[in-house]
Amino acid sequence: MSRGFFRSTAIVGITTLLSRITGLVRDVVQAVMIPAVYLEVYVLANQIPNLLRRLFAEGAFSQAFVPVVAEYKANRSKDEVRELVDSVSGTLGAFLAVVSVIGVIAAPVIVAICAPGFTTKEVGQFGLAVEMLRWTFPYLLFVSLTALAGGVLNSYQQFALPAFTSVVLNIVLIVFAAYVSPHFETPVMALAIGVFVGGVIQLIIQVPALIKLGVIRRPRWNWQHEAVKRIARLMGPAIVGSSMGQLSVMISSGIASLLADGSMTWLYYADRLVEFPLGVFSIALATVILPSLSSHHAKKSPEEFSATLAWAVRLVCLIVIPAAVAMFAMAGPLTVALLQYGQFKPRDAEMTRLALMAFSLALLGWSMIKVLATGYYAQQNTKGPVKIAMRSLGLTMILNVVVVAGLWLTGNLKTPGAHTLLALTNGIGAMMNATLLYTGLVRSQVLRRGQAMRGLLIRIVVASVLMAAFLWWFGGDLATWQVTPKLHRIAWLAGLVTGGIGVYFVALWAMGVRAGQFRLQPPATSL
Repeated sequence: MSRGFFRSTAIVGITTLLSRITGLVRDVVQAVMIPAVYLEVYVLANQIPNLLRRLFAEGAFSQAFVPVVAEYKANRSKDEVRELVDSVSGTLGAFLAVVSVIGVIAAPVIVAICAPGFTTKEVGQFGLAVEMLRWTFPYLLFVSLTALAGGVLNSYQQFALPAFTSVVLNIVLIVFAAYVSPHFETPVMALAIGVFVGGVIQLIIQVPALIKLGVIRRPRWNWQHEAVKRIARLMGPAIVGSSMGQLSVMISSGIASLLADGSMTWLYYADRLVEFPLGVFSIALATVILPSLSSHHAKKSPEEFSATLAWAVRLVCLIVIPAAVAMFAMAGPLTVALLQYGQFKPRDAEMTRLALMAFSLALLGWSMIKVLATGYYAQQNTKGPVKIAMRSLGLTMILNVVVVAGLWLTGNLKTPGAHTLLALTNGIGAMMNATLLYTGLVRSQVLRRGQAMRGLLIRIVVASVLMAAFLWWFGGDLATWQVTPKLHRIAWLAGLVTGGIGVYFVALWAMGVRAGQFRLQPPATSL
C-alpha cells in the first residue's frame, strides 16, 4: 500500500513541481514587466480568486466532495455515482454563476474592504483594481467546476491531469505577461484577463477524461439530492477551516496597503516562494491520502485510517522541517537569484527577503494543517477544524491589530520593513492551528504518540541544523549576490540547494535513519 501512496504522491508531486516551476517563471516574468506599485493592484485582484482556489480546488469543496464520492463508490451503484456528479455539477455551477455576477457588480465594495489603502493613493490603484477584479472574479466559477472534475478523477485514482491544470493556468499567464501585456496601455490589465482565459481552459481540458470514465452525463440543478445537501452541509464549515491560512495572508495583505508602497507586493512574492514547497509536497500528499482515508472511514477500518495518517505526518516532518529551515537560511539568495531582475529592484529583493524569513515559520504550520485537517475531513468532520481555525485566525488578527497600532503610535506606519511583522503573525497563527489539530487527533486516538516518532523528530531537527550551518557558511551575504551575474546566481543557488540536501540526508543516515522508517507501517504501530 505504501508503494501505491508513494507512486501517487510522486505523480502529484512531480506534476505540482512542474506547476510551481512554471508559477515561478510566471512570477519572475511579472516582476520584470510590471513595476511593484502597479503589481500591487494585480496582487489584490489575483489574491481574491487565489483564496477561492484554496477554498474549492484545494480546500473545502474537495474535502467535502471526495469523501462523499468515495462512500458512493464503495456502497452504491455506478448509476447513483453518475446522478451524484450530475446533481453536484449542475447545482454548484448555477449557484456560483450567480455569485460571480454579484462579485462583478460589487467589485468596488470588495476592493474598498480588502485594500482600504488604495482609496487614498494617487496612482489610480483603486479604479484599476476594480476593473481588474471584474475580470478575475469569474474565475470562481471555473476553478470550482475544475475542482469538481478533479475530485471525481482523484476518486478514481487519476491524479496527474487534475494536478496539471495549474500548469496550464501558469502557461497562459506567462503568455499574457510576456507577449500580450506590452500591447495594453496599462500592461498589468493583461494579467487579469489572463486569469479569466486560463480558468476556462483549465476546465475544458478535464472534460474528455470525465466523459471517458462515464461518470457524468448532463449536469442539472438538483438541490433535493441527498448527497448535494450533505456536501453543502460539510462545505460550510470546511470553507472556514480550509481558508484560514490564505485568508489570514489576504487580510494581512490588505493591512499592508496602509504601509509603505510595495508592501503588498513584497508579501505576495514571499508567499509565492513559500507556496513552492507547500504545493509540491504537502498539498500533493494531502490530495493523495484524502480518497484513501475516506475509503477507510467508509469501510470502518480505523486501524488502517490511523496508520495512513501517521505515515503522512512522518513524511511531512521529514521534508517540511528542513525546507522551512532552509528557507529561513537562504531567504536572501532565493529572492535575489529568482526575482531581482527588470522592474524588481534591490530594495524590493531586500524587503521580500525579510518577509520570506518570517514566512518560513508559517510553512511548517501550513504543511501540517494540510495533512492533519485531512484526518478530520475524511471522517466528514468539518466542524472541529473550523473551531480551531477560527481561534488561530483570531490570534493572528489580534497580533495584526497590535502591530499596526504600535506602528501608527510610533510614527513608523510607512517605514519599509514593517510588513515583516505581518508575515510573522501569520506564522504564529499557523503553528497554533497545527498544534491544536494534532492535539485533537491524539486526544480522539486517531493518532497515537510513540517513542519512535520522538526520536525521529530529534534526528530531523539535528540534521536540519547541520544543513542550516552549511547554507550559512557557503551562502555569502546579500550584497555579494546582488553584484553576481545572473547565470552565476542560478548556478550558485543550485549548488547550495544540492549541497544542503546532501548534508541533511547524510546526517540522517549517520544518525541511523533509514528509508524503511517511512514505509506505511502496520495498523498497530503508533506514531
